[in-house]
Amino acid sequence: MSSSRSRIRVERSAKRVRAYLGGQVVADTVRPVLVWESPYYPTYYIPLEDVRAELVPDGPGRHSPSRGDATAFTVKADGAQAPGAALRYEQSPIEELRDLVRLDWDAMDAWFEEDEQVFVHPRDPYHRIDVLASSRHVRIEVDGVTVAESGSPHLLFETGLPVRYYLPKTHVRMDLLEPSDTVTGCPYKGEAEYWSVRVGDRVHKDLAWSYRRPLPESQKIAGLVCFYDEKVDVFVDGVRQERPKTKF
Repeated sequence: MSSSRSRIRVERSAKRVRAYLGGQVVADTVRPVLVWESPYYPTYYIPLEDVRAELVPDGPGRHSPSRGDATAFTVKADGAQAPGAALRYEQSPIEELRDLVRLDWDAMDAWFEEDEQVFVHPRDPYHRIDVLASSRHVRIEVDGVTVAESGSPHLLFETGLPVRYYLPKTHVRMDLLEPSDTVTGCPYKGEAEYWSVRVGDRVHKDLAWSYRRPLPESQKIAGLVCFYDEKVDVFVDGVRQERPKTKF
């Protein structure tokens, strides 16, 4: 099943998907549906008969110009509950959605694709990551000061994003980097820790990051440091790169 309605894409997945709440399996299906509600990543919709939790009506849910009017439900499972965490679009103009339940990702305790836990959001089957060792000379400047320089970077190519240059810590001016409390997650790379960069009296918040323990498909970047190309000056083989424009 695949369709597109008003910028909404709907596609059946072959993965077994499970959602947990309060230690209980609240959904278990081998026919999940991926719905691209935004262009960045999909959301899982589960067939109603594959939802094991009790769904208690909460009243009208949010309206979507493309999906129609929703009914919200509290998800209950063996004493645990998540108010408003389920939505149904029973009268949706998109016929494929009418018998499906949308479980709020963050309201669940854990999600699994087959037997591997997935974080942040479902993996997009059309999203790819390639990490390649390179001999290009990469130099990073912040306010005219070189904060990193390497002839042995790893280049990360990710669908929909500019190339990212990951550099060994020994090639980074770590004396200019200040640890941040910020932590972000990625379903393809794992959990990232951040640093701010201090140049003179100015601090550039959360300008660099690293994956200490990346997911298997991104192991090559473990412990390397990357900077936001959007916010620093990047020189590759002596040529200054144009700053990309992204959601970051």
